[in-house]
Amino acid sequence: MEGPTTGARTKEASSTEEAEATTSNGDASEVQFRQYLGEEDLPTVMGLVDTELSEPYSIFTYRYFLNQWPQLCFLAYCGGQCVATIVCKMEDHPKSRMFRGYIAMLVVIKPFRGMGIGSTLVRKSLEVMRDSGCQEVILEAEVTNSGALALYGNLGFIRAKRLHSYYLNGVDAFRLKLLFPQAYMEDPSLAASNDDEDEEISLDLDQTKESQKWPSSQRQADQRHHERTWTRIPDQIL
Repeated sequence: MEGPTTGARTKEASSTEEAEATTSNGDASEVQFRQYLGEEDLPTVMGLVDTELSEPYSIFTYRYFLNQWPQLCFLAYCGGQCVATIVCKMEDHPKSRMFRGYIAMLVVIKPFRGMGIGSTLVRKSLEVMRDSGCQEVILEAEVTNSGALALYGNLGFIRAKRLHSYYLNGVDAFRLKLLFPQAYMEDPSLAASNDDEDEEISLDLDQTKESQKWPSSQRQADQRHHERTWTRIPDQIL
């Protein structure tokens, strides 16, 4: 998905600022969070993502995530309005021993940014992933997306790798990674396996670089998304 307007920047909000932040539409104490309930929530999730992010997704892409991992999608409401959502997945990675979570989409509409909603959505998804046995969680974010990098850094994610020209617009990405310590304490060999797997991903991206063209149809776009999922988060989501 296309990112925010070029040059947009966000400063990290402190815990106090998040607690005290208010907008004309409400305050943080009025925000309610719940899991995705089913097909009736699909138009709401699609509407938020399509409004805030501009890379095209069809209903097939949304259903790929939401039908298989509904427990990893959360929505935030304020005053009866859905103001934010997160969409994730988790699965065994075919090239390693890792059971891995992945954050695919995170959106907070502009009037409600700066209230800690994005961080809360991520925490809720991480809790489900951890309790489901995930050993790590990854995502990709534009190197210029200071808001997303600050948010995930505060939550313990590290910058594991820089992926050159990762997005279709030519922008580099950081692969961000969060390790759940308990998994590595129980099986330290996972760390070595994980390092090898990261190297394989880097080689795969280099080898397919020339084929990264805009798809000729929406179904091709969906297939490309499944094979190499892009995480796009607008700036100023904190």
